[in-house]
Amino acid sequence: MSDTELINEILRGNINCYKEIIEKYQPGVFRICMGFVHRKEDADDLCQEIFTNAFYGLNKFKGQAVLSTWLYRIAVNACLNFKRKYERDQVLVRAGAMEDMEEHVGTVFCNNGPAADKLLMDKECADRVHQAIKDLPGKQRVAFILSKYEDLSQKQIAEIMGVSVGAVEQLLQRAKANLQKQLLIYYKTNYLTP
Repeated sequence: MSDTELINEILRGNINCYKEIIEKYQPGVFRICMGFVHRKEDADDLCQEIFTNAFYGLNKFKGQAVLSTWLYRIAVNACLNFKRKYERDQVLVRAGAMEDMEEHVGTVFCNNGPAADKLLMDKECADRVHQAIKDLPGKQRVAFILSKYEDLSQKQIAEIMGVSVGAVEQLLQRAKANLQKQLLIYYKTNYLTP
């Protein structure tokens, strides 16, 4: 069945058809969530919230955009709301991150040798990239995540964000430049100082 047929069936009361929509779009929604929150548990929770909200809002879907665009827009908004809510309480977030890091470091140091060093460096590098993405200005971050995590075209990103394709192109260029700048500063500060 096409998305339109599935939606019509769901609106007629055949809610079992919603499972097909979830199966079709959950991987993409999950990747978008991971792009924002970087923790599987949070991304899983967000996915559940997004698909629940989409189900209850399905009667508002007008078909002016394709279903994936509508769902991705819901996902972006849910992720931004999640980030705003939890960034207000940085103390708890940092405490949780410290516990995770302590557990990870303990596991790594139980293993000796070059593999343990590489694992620590890989984690540090990934954490720095995630932080750099998080530090991007809002629209740049959204465009970058939709482009790199979900591999959407600039046209699709423009539809989701409600901006022009040219604006998306500029946002992506600025995001890449900002990421390069942040990561270069970090690299010079941490690895090139005598």
